[in-house]
Amino acid sequence: MSNNLYIIYGLDSFLIDLEVKKIIGDIDPINIVKYNLDEHLIDDVIDDASTLSLFSPQKTIIIKNSNIFTSRKNEIEHDLKKIEKYLSNPNPDSTLIFIVESEKLDERKKICKIINKEGIVKRVEVPKNLTKFVADSFDNYKISLDNINLLLDRVGSNLGILTQEINKLKIYKDEDLTITKEDILEVTSKNSQPDLFLFVDYIVNKDLEKAFDMYKELRIFNEEPIMIISMLANKFRMMYQSKLLIQKGYTISDIATNLGSHPYPVKLAIEKGREYSSDLLLTYIEKLADLDFNIKSGVIDKELGLELFILSI
Repeated sequence: MSNNLYIIYGLDSFLIDLEVKKIIGDIDPINIVKYNLDEHLIDDVIDDASTLSLFSPQKTIIIKNSNIFTSRKNEIEHDLKKIEKYLSNPNPDSTLIFIVESEKLDERKKICKIINKEGIVKRVEVPKNLTKFVADSFDNYKISLDNINLLLDRVGSNLGILTQEINKLKIYKDEDLTITKEDILEVTSKNSQPDLFLFVDYIVNKDLEKAFDMYKELRIFNEEPIMIISMLANKFRMMYQSKLLIQKGYTISDIATNLGSHPYPVKLAIEKGREYSSDLLLTYIEKLADLDFNIKSGVIDKELGLELFILSI
């Protein structure tokens, strides 16, 4: 197995960036080259990887939108034989990091099988247990469960923003390692990111103008269309599942444990779910699942697909 060949894949760009930073460490940026397979040919990447660096014996190449490893189609036609040939005898002085923003790879492809055998394949996933993520992120700092809930309530569940606020707290309390309620209120910024449950309301109530305004706000926050679809589907799914479980007599704590979630979003899901029937929620879950499949199968562009979904409400 080579430490010069990686595929990092998943739907959360923040977690992908985190993994890439772990790999590159303190490498001088002058020795890092970046490509985008939506804009460049794989031939360009392979030619670069095969060439010695002018500045250092080691070169790191980061390749975004590496959909050649999925069932999705690229606008650019890539010569997969060229990369297969390179992978059979890679340049030991070049490190390739392929980034794939997708839930899964196409394991049937020969290039996937080669990298699975010769390189390192890492899938990143949003942690289901945000409480544990927060606690772990504070390292040797002390923070109570109540204050973790306060932080999540105040900051939200976006991992990039959450990590940023946790780091602010750690810098603020670099000597006293106990995080208090006062620290959280003093140091952290209240999340102004659009409320996804409100987005759900606009979609269900067929308020096209407000739904598109919300979509634009989410894009301002650099949320990718596939991630927005995933987040919307999660909200509908959580409302649907919580609705069924609450009818069976489960408590909020029981439901949170059953769904692998934090009690706070479950509480919101139960409250919002009361406004909609189970059949309606299930209909939207199925619509979003179909949209997700069509995007990942290359049937439709991700931005166009999501915009058409909003237009069809």
